[in-house]
Amino acid sequence: MKNNQTNEVVVRPPLFDRIFKPKTITLSNGHTVEKPMSRAPFIWAAVIAVVLISARMTGFDFRVIIERGGQLTYILSRIFHPDWSYFRGIFVEADRANAVKLFNALLDTIKMSIMGSMIGATLALPIAVLSSTNINKNKAVVWFFRIILMIIRTLPTLIIAKFASLIFGLGTYAGTVAIVVFTFGIVAKMMYESIETIDMGAFEATESFGANKFQAFWSACMPQILPTYLSYCLYSLEMNIRAAAILGYVGAGGLGILINEVIGWRDYESLGAILLGLFVVVFIIENTSQYLRRKLS
Repeated sequence: MKNNQTNEVVVRPPLFDRIFKPKTITLSNGHTVEKPMSRAPFIWAAVIAVVLISARMTGFDFRVIIERGGQLTYILSRIFHPDWSYFRGIFVEADRANAVKLFNALLDTIKMSIMGSMIGATLALPIAVLSSTNINKNKAVVWFFRIILMIIRTLPTLIIAKFASLIFGLGTYAGTVAIVVFTFGIVAKMMYESIETIDMGAFEATESFGANKFQAFWSACMPQILPTYLSYCLYSLEMNIRAAAILGYVGAGGLGILINEVIGWRDYESLGAILLGLFVVVFIIENTSQYLRRKLS
């Protein structure tokens, strides 16, 4: 004789509700509902405890922020009153030296960013293809290139620029090399992830007609990933404009040398003018890049 039994799934309440029992509320109609205890106080207590323990372990003193807050206000007040001679020099001969210094540094930063982004993104595409599991079936080769990319992305841009300046000498060449390496690692990583999501039907069909992998990829896959690839190239250019502005701190040329110089002289008005010029350049390039990426998408 067969007994039909109903299998009931017993759902246990969360551990928090088992420790802190929900409050039972009786409604006007006689029904009762359970109101769980709020977790917010415990979350805030945990966050505060973590912050205090971290401050204790790192020697961070909150009193220093309060005591030195006036100095921060003083520096910011000078930065927000920039030295306009850096811009008047376009029209006034007496201020021409400051204007030339600023615009030459900005031009070096832009040239480093564009050249480094172009070379790095171009080198990244074939490596991204070799790192894609749906195109390259050789797992050893795939993981070899992925580990190389992982190592490259681990290194900060300033460290790469420091090594490049030691190898190639001080100047914009070292900065360009650093941007090439940085762009290569970022674009290759994003691209092989994008390649692995494309439709492989056209690729397999092209191969079945006798095309080799390169021909099949170029005709079937490249049209699918080209807008994404160009979008990543423009995005890396946006990042590199900001990164190139500080590479001068390690001797890699660009605007960073000028920023380091005026900070060393405590000339915060000149720093404000330089940062304003950088802001205008970044604003123009970023909005242009976003417009082009919207068109590509």
